Amino acid sequence: MVDVVDAATRSRMMSGIRGRDTKPERVIRSLLHRRGFRFRLDVRELPGRPDIVLPRYRAVVLVHGCFWHGHACALFKWPQTRPEFWREKIARNRANDARTLAALAAQGWRVAVIWECALRGADHDPQAVVERLDAWLKDSGSVWFEARG
Repeated sequence: MVDVVDAATRSRMMSGIRGRDTKPERVIRSLLHRRGFRFRLDVRELPGRPDIVLPRYRAVVLVHGCFWHGHACALFKWPQTRPEFWREKIARNRANDARTLAALAAQGWRVAVIWECALRGADHDPQAVVERLDAWLKDSGSVWFEARG
């Protein structure tokens, strides 16, 4: 299938997609901060530079975009143009995610993954996601948390 825009326009559009400080990240950070949590952002010393690091709880929060991390949900759809490129790109991202999770766990960090689909849409409530995240952070037993739509 042919792209609906020319190459220069597509390049400009793709370069505008942020890797950090995305809207889902800002929503989670704002709600966590309102609940009294204090955190660091994009800590370079940790594997994968987690989006949110809560040292007090020895926990990290990874906010994943459903498209870029290949989540099996309604927000993810394989692109029709350059399908081999995108399959390789998404597979690499998934492999990087798996390595990051393993490395964080090996260093003793608790990991929460919040998917974009858990925050978007009329039937999804970011407040509820953060309530569950709050409970998980304060419960020292579980090492894994995931919120999906």
